Amino acid sequence: MSSFSIPLTGLEASSTALNTIANNLSNMNTTAFKSQNVTFSDLFYQQVGSTGSGDPLQVGAGTQIASTETDFSQGSIDETGNATDVALNGNGFFVVQNGGTTEYTRDGNFTLSADGLLTTQGGQQVMGYPVVNGAVDTNAPLTAIQIPVGQVEEPAATSSFGLTANLDASAAAGTQVPAQITVYDSLGVSHVATIDFTSNGGGSWNYSISLPAGDATGGNNLTGTLQFDANGNLTSPATNVSGISFTGLSDGASNMNLGWNLYGSNNQPTITQVSSASAVSATTQNGYASGEYNGFTIDSNGVVSAAFSNGQTTPVGQLALASITNQQGLTISAGNNYQTTLASGAASIGIAGSAGLGTMEDEALEQSNVDISTQFSDLIVAQQAFEASSKAITTFDTVSQETINMIH
Repeated sequence: MSSFSIPLTGLEASSTALNTIANNLSNMNTTAFKSQNVTFSDLFYQQVGSTGSGDPLQVGAGTQIASTETDFSQGSIDETGNATDVALNGNGFFVVQNGGTTEYTRDGNFTLSADGLLTTQGGQQVMGYPVVNGAVDTNAPLTAIQIPVGQVEEPAATSSFGLTANLDASAAAGTQVPAQITVYDSLGVSHVATIDFTSNGGGSWNYSISLPAGDATGGNNLTGTLQFDANGNLTSPATNVSGISFTGLSDGASNMNLGWNLYGSNNQPTITQVSSASAVSATTQNGYASGEYNGFTIDSNGVVSAAFSNGQTTPVGQLALASITNQQGLTISAGNNYQTTLASGAASIGIAGSAGLGTMEDEALEQSNVDISTQFSDLIVAQQAFEASSKAITTFDTVSQETINMIH
């Protein structure tokens, strides 16, 4: 009898709504969980006749689930202090992969595997762009993000140095002004190089570059002259000094070949000669010793950089983000992940902060967007709908019993 089948559809639909609400409430503390909402629609109608004016007489067959829509609105972001946690603020999904299957997630509660791979809590590899020749290559195929845990960064020999200084224009001829700067050889061993300036008077200063006794047996282009004009500006050399070298290093390192940056990036000299005390205010050089892995950071664009004990940071990859045209077309899989379908369309892969994609926040997690007050309100409505359908069934059961009793 349709009297029973119609309210049964109501019970089934209301039960689905109750299950959905229960799932939302159960996941209110799940990282980046997106709540769902059930909508209903009526079933087909049967025409049982028509009125005298020809209007159709129709009887409905009940209700059904029209859709289960996912609310992809932004959840709040909480700081965690954990370097492996990443919150996505704005549009997009992280790209993860396991066994060749690509999925997408908002859950940035990542961890490190035993071999240094950045993974989800379920063991899926977090995908991104690789580093090629020291820079992220966003044109390369996606690869798993590898963190150099336990590795040692090789040293880099100093190839250029510079200093910001003033030589006192009132200094008498023969006055010596020493300046020191630490440089590194090919083995990462540090050496304190000394630059001795000697005034010749008339805006001219000789210089001599040396290493501590015993550090090297020889060298080239270690002396020269600086010439300043009447305004204290360096006029000669007119370019940076190249070809400075130290040979026969006692620790067995390669010969040290250096360039002296007398001019900055704006082509302004870094050494002046005015009537003020001679002083060196800053030194720069591009070498460093070896360093042990200390940790990693992720910037707002998703660039993952490893930090080492020598103070250096090196990019190791960049997290990729996916944009989905029709998010409602995604299927939800275990672990708070999503998969694309024909309805959702293929994912468009890019980087954070571009093409409408959101940005990332390191050491933070996006929280669930479940609104408990809304869920409880929906729970009451779904409960009443379920009770109403139940009441209809009991009423029809009473009517059926009365009908049977009439026959007897």
